Amino acid sequence: MSKWAILSGIEGNLMAYEAVIADIKRQSRWIEALYIIGDVVGPTKECEQLVERVCYPRKGELKPLICKGWWEEQCLILHGLSGTGEPTELMTRYGGETVKLLWDCVSRQTVQWIRTLDFGFFELDCLLIHGTTVSVDEELTPETPPIQMLDRLLRMQANNLFCGRSGLAFEYQLQSGSITTEVTTLDRQSSNTININSRQVIGVGSVGRTFGEATYTLYDPGTNQVEFKSVRYGISKGFGSDKIKASSN
Repeated sequence: MSKWAILSGIEGNLMAYEAVIADIKRQSRWIEALYIIGDVVGPTKECEQLVERVCYPRKGELKPLICKGWWEEQCLILHGLSGTGEPTELMTRYGGETVKLLWDCVSRQTVQWIRTLDFGFFELDCLLIHGTTVSVDEELTPETPPIQMLDRLLRMQANNLFCGRSGLAFEYQLQSGSITTEVTTLDRQSSNTININSRQVIGVGSVGRTFGEATYTLYDPGTNQVEFKSVRYGISKGFGSDKIKASSN
């Protein structure tokens, strides 16, 4: 009964990360792999300390597999290391103060580390990625149309897609069926039917976006079971753990 722990959206929140790691260590005999699917960094003064903590796990802790997220992409843009020339999206969403804070809080050494990160991971029949294969900033949510969800799964022939861009914890199931497409030209009409197996998209939650409560996901690849975990933390609260679950069919 080996499980994966899947995190996203730490966003430079060291206290939240420590709370989640403590929760994972309590379950360590069942957990064989730790994934962080983007947004390790963020515009916080403890960002460098967090990166060091992530890169150098303590004795008895799993070494995480890490891929790029939206905040990592913004760092690359700020330093002229991305195909996008200006941090337009970052400026529009958060303003100039956050742009300066991100520049000040993420060192050039960390930016070089970000450049080495993967875009995502494909393990067994699972795609683990921050956004989607279309872009790092694409958000999948329980309200995303089924045909869009199916397209994102079929692009990599994945049965399970784990994503973190929205920051939500959800399980979106697509039942087995078929899709028939028709193409009409001037001289003929043709059709093609594709049979679809049951698949699912899982939003893994956010560790650091909401202060005081960190959410992450446990996944059992043997049984295909998904479990959402919520860890409350804070100076006065200490560490605690509760289960949460949301789903969309």
